Parts: sequence; C-alpha cells; structure tokens
Amino acid sequence: MTASPLNLFLVDEDPVFRLGLRIWLEQRPEFAVVGEASDSETALAALTELQTAATRSATDAGVSTPTPTVDVVIIDLGLGQGEPDRLQGLQLCSEIKQQLPTVAVLVLSTQTEPVLQAAATRMGADGFGARGLPVRELARLIQQVAQPQSSTLADVSEDVGFPQPVEGPVAYLNRTSIEQIDAAMAAIEELATGRLPYWYQLVLAGKYRELRAARWLVQRLLPVSTTPQPQAASQATASQPGLEGELPSALPSASTVPAANLVESRDRAIIRQPAPLPVPVGDVRSRVCEAVFRKLQFPLDNRSAVPLEIDILRSDKCRELLYTTLRSFEILLDDLQQAQVLPGQLDDLRLTFLRDLWQTVTIDFFGRYYTPAMDGIEQPMVTVLQQDEAIVQAEILAKIPAVPTLLAHLLFQAPLEIDGASYMATTPEALRRSQFLLENLLVQVACAVMQPVLNRYPDVESLKRGLYQRRIISTRDITRFRNELSWRYRWDQWVNDPKAMFESEYRLFALTPSGLQIHTVYAPRQAELATLSGVQYALTLALEARDAIAPRVRATLSLAGSTVVFVLTEIIGRGIGLIGRGIVKGVGSTWQDIRFRQRQRDEP
Repeated sequence: MTASPLNLFLVDEDPVFRLGLRIWLEQRPEFAVVGEASDSETALAALTELQTAATRSATDAGVSTPTPTVDVVIIDLGLGQGEPDRLQGLQLCSEIKQQLPTVAVLVLSTQTEPVLQAAATRMGADGFGARGLPVRELARLIQQVAQPQSSTLADVSEDVGFPQPVEGPVAYLNRTSIEQIDAAMAAIEELATGRLPYWYQLVLAGKYRELRAARWLVQRLLPVSTTPQPQAASQATASQPGLEGELPSALPSASTVPAANLVESRDRAIIRQPAPLPVPVGDVRSRVCEAVFRKLQFPLDNRSAVPLEIDILRSDKCRELLYTTLRSFEILLDDLQQAQVLPGQLDDLRLTFLRDLWQTVTIDFFGRYYTPAMDGIEQPMVTVLQQDEAIVQAEILAKIPAVPTLLAHLLFQAPLEIDGASYMATTPEALRRSQFLLENLLVQVACAVMQPVLNRYPDVESLKRGLYQRRIISTRDITRFRNELSWRYRWDQWVNDPKAMFESEYRLFALTPSGLQIHTVYAPRQAELATLSGVQYALTLALEARDAIAPRVRATLSLAGSTVVFVLTEIIGRGIGLIGRGIVKGVGSTWQDIRFRQRQRDEP
C-alpha cells in the first residue's frame, strides 16, 4: 500500500523561490504542496482555515481525532525583515506551534550560524536548514522533520551535515579563509565565461594568480588534519550559491580543486586546465541540474539580438515554463536510466528524447484537457498543438546541438571534448560546458512549446490575458512579433546556420544575471558543412572568398592611400608652400620698394 504524501505549506516573500521550490517538491511523489503564503498573517489565516476544514470533515465522518491537513510548514527566517509591523519568521514559528502543535515547522535561512539554529530551536522549530540547500537534501530534511522521533533540532541538522561548532580555532580560520578565496576565484571564473577586452583578461589573470598564491600560503601557514570532518560535504554545499539569486556556478568547491595554470581560450577569456577532482562521479548530474535550477531565478529578459518565442510570455510564466522543462528533463533522465540505455544508443534516441520532452512539457504547462474558446470549436489545446510535431521537430528540436553529448555526460559521466581536448566528467570545464548545453536545451524546448501556440492560437483572449506580456497583447503587436520570428527562421536557415558551420561553432543561449544571452563555443562541424548545397553552400564560398581577397584588398588600399597621402603632402603640398612663400616674398619686396620711394620724395 502506497503511503500518502506529506502535505507541505510554504511561507516565503520571494514568489520566484516559492515557485521553484513548489515545482521541484511536487515532482516527488512523497510530497504535496497544499498551500503557500507571502506573509505571516496570510499564512496563519490559511493554516487555521485548513485545520478547521479538516476538523469539520472528521466530525462529519465520525472521527474523534482529525488527520492534520498540513504536515510540515516551511518558513523563511528572514520573513518580514523590511516591514517591522509584520510578524517575523521566528515569531510565526512560535505562533504556529502554539496554535497547531501537531504541525511540524522547518525554518530555512540564508545564514546557518549556530546562534540562529539555537534561536529557531527556542521558538519551537522542528528543523533548521540552509535556504540554498540542494533539493534532494532538503527532501531528506523535510522527511526527518515530519517523523515523530525527530525530537531535537540538533539531530536533524547534524544528519544533514550543517556545520557544528566542533572545529578548533586554527582549523576554523583555515576553512573560512579558503572559502573566501574560493568565492573570489569562482567570481573570476564566472566573469571569464564571456568575451572580454584583452586588457581586462590580463587583469583577471593577474588577480587569479594572486588568489592562487594566497590560497597556497594559507594552506602552508595554517595546516590542518587531513582527516575528513563530518561537516565537510555539507560545508561545500553551504558555500555554493543559494536559491535567492546569488551568482550560481556548476563548478565544485574550489577548496577541493588542485591549483591549475590559467590559459586563454577561444570561448572564454580564462579557463582552468583539466585536473582530476575528488568529486563523486554520481554527483555530476546533481551538480549540473542544481546549478541550472539556481540560474533560472535570474531575470529572463532576452538580451540577445535573436527574437525567441518565449519573449511573448510574462516573466513569471516564462520562468514557470523553464522550471517545468527542467523538471521533465530530469524525469526523462530517470526513465533512460531505468531502461538501461547504452551510451551507443543515445544518437539514435536523440530525436525521440526531445520529442517526448516537448510533449511532456506541453501537457504539464497547458494541461491535458484545457480547451480555450476558439471559433466555436471545442477541442483540447494539447491535441491541437501536437499536430505541429513535424514542424517543431524540423525547425527547433532537430537543431538543438550536442544532445547525445549532454545525455552521455549526465547519465554515464562521459568525458567532454572542449576546444579539441578531452576533459574528465568531473572537471570544472566539463561541468561548465554541460551546464551551457542544458541551459540552451531548456530555452530551445521552451520555444518549441510556444511555437505551435503562436501558430494555432495567436489571438485568443484567454491566452493573452493569462500568458502574454502587456506590451505584446494587441493583434498588431502579436502579428509583428510573429513576423519577426518568421524572418529569424529564414535568416538562420540561409545565413546564420551555414556561417556557424563554416566557423566551427555552436550558438548557445545562456542564463546570465542580466538575462538571456548568446554564448558561442567551438565545435567541429565538417560533416554538417559537407551536406550544404545551393544558397547555403554559396554563402560559405562567399565567406571563403572574402577571407582570401579581403587581406589583399586591404593591403592594396592601404598602399594606395599611403601613396596619395605622400603625393598630397610631400609633392603638391610642398609645391603649394613654395609658391605661397614666393608670392609673400614678392609682395613684401614690392611693399618695401614703395615705402623707400615715398621716403625719398619726402626728403628735402
């Protein structure tokens, strides 16, 4: 008999955090989110109403002890910090334990100092954790909090691995110093993923070398025992960016990475050379997916020059669509693992996997039975959208790059080929490249979900009110938006795609703190280039001719320009100068003669 899921209630001011947490928790069969609130008053009212409804149902059924409607309440410790008149997070915890003593309370905080943990214990909290805790560990913590035997908060936090005050002063100083240096190094690595001016690359390289030297010096001056501490793994997790919009990174904690030299790369200003890391091999998928999950909380405005189908969505709907796509992607990865797919089968399964992902996201996002009113025809929307499967597959899904490479890395920890070199699955370069590939896949699949909507339901009022931005809501704006997308498809087909093949690169859409941007990576594409014909092949020939002729033309023009400048300045200019000096000298001599004759006439 299947156990009933735990009913959860979320209390957090950040709607983005609540949305992401709800989507990730609801994909697990052991959890069900029954409500959420953004402030303390609303949370107390909703919890009281749910409990009252449960008591009423139990009374009607003749049950003396009602089953709690809510099992665990998850509260943000920083709730109401900007509004002193509102109930704070710890006070809300105390109120819930007084009014609903059977409901467990889990407090999440951006800071995990022991003093905050102790304060939460005094206010009645049953559990305490980091707000940036990975979802899998958070799920385990929720289950422990919901168990009646989890009577003390300290036991729960110790099992999950939060730092306990057992370190000596030297060990603590060593760890905190290295964490600060690692954070600075991670920030430089994040900056180095973009195209930067040459002088800025030199500055970053210098800073990185200084940080490496400082790290080495700290390890030599403050040596600690190499015996693993119980909190080591969780400390690395705590040092990773949290779910509140900090800069995420798919890289492992730099404290576990051997020092490596910096080299310049075609893709990025600075990267680290490959070095084996003590990262658990099975943790690759978790690291990549968690990093992308955190980056989905960045602004999703399209900062590239390429129009996308998801640009028409409101920011909250766009984020929900990408969350749904990531969740469905992980579910399909589990299906591939259960089916015991071999690495050599991934190429053949690529389109099937993408088609299944597109269909699953379409159903989850719009609902299997949703029927918008359109021309008096009653037909479920998903059924209509799936009729465009062939178009979506040809124009978007089939063009998503390196899908088998991404799946092999996440499922089998296969090495990645980057800039002509092979990188182990656990190296920072491999994790970063896998993260870029996954981000691009999510954006492209989300666009594939919206493409048939714009084709089949471009001007349905119920969809416009529920999904579209206000600036793209009129019939004229929607038509203009669709025309821009149409021109983009043509331009990509005849210009951008052949050019990218000829330049041996992929264009990947990346999630950045400023929005969606294009990131280009090197990839050999000779096989695709050999299949081009017609206008596309002519474009590559034109590019080749330009590369061959342009340097000579520029050299010829430079020589001709230098010759013209020499003639104008050295010959004509000097000749004009001599003529001018002669005229001035003649005028001066004439004037002096006239003055001399006048003086002679004036003399007696």
